[in-house]
Amino acid sequence: MKICVEIAEAAERLEELIDLALRDDEVVICREGDPVAVIAAIPKTGQGTMDDFLALAAEGRPTISDQTSNHDEFYDENGLPK
Repeated sequence: MKICVEIAEAAERLEELIDLALRDDEVVICREGDPVAVIAAIPKTGQGTMDDFLALAAEGRPTISDQTSNHDEFYDENGLPK
């Protein structure tokens, strides 16, 4: 739904207008009846669900053959720093 409000009313009802924008309503701020601004929700890209995370984890991570994650080159056979 498209909602048009004057600047003074928008200032008084800002929190309510933000909630409307989060519900995907179009909130237009007007000055003397002319549209001057829009309140829009920021898309939540990159913030998936736990199921999305688990699916990515199940795929595994590509590795490069010369990379290691255990840092053996820094420790001797007894596990002490070289």
